[in-house]
Amino acid sequence: MRSNYDFSKMKGEKNPYATLLKQPVTIRLDKASVEYFKALAEELGIPYQSLINLYLRECAVNHRKLKLKWVC
Repeated sequence: MRSNYDFSKMKGEKNPYATLLKQPVTIRLDKASVEYFKALAEELGIPYQSLINLYLRECAVNHRKLKLKWVC
């Protein structure tokens, strides 16, 4: 391994996978929902945020919609 590297001649290239990266968002969830996904994620051995992402992605791919009427 060299002690110094010359990066001045490098050509910059965009990351071809940048569109596949996850976007950080802030979302407010009730405590019961978070506890449910944390418990399920622990059973499955995956991070709970990944589990929530997988569930939401499945809903989006299958165009699932809630039968919900919002009352003001």
